Amino acid sequence: MANKRDLKKDINYVLGDIIEEVYIWEENNPEKDRKAGEVIIDEAITSFDTFMARVSDRTVENSSKHFKTIREDLEATAKSLAEKVNSL
Repeated sequence: MANKRDLKKDINYVLGDIIEEVYIWEENNPEKDRKAGEVIIDEAITSFDTFMARVSDRTVENSSKHFKTIREDLEATAKSLAEKVNSL
């Protein structure tokens, strides 16, 4: 079960860091429109909820393969969100 706990922590840290970066960008650029940042934050929160639901799914037969897929999806989502933050 440590694998599940670690995965939940990774999801929390990665998506939390992205949200924090948006807030930092908003603080450093008060004159710019914040709507783009809000969209990224909303997407990160939605992704967080989706990932947590997937991790908590107890109907999975092969948990190691399931968790590996979630980690890969988390990496892709984080990369996509980071690119959006960098383009602000």
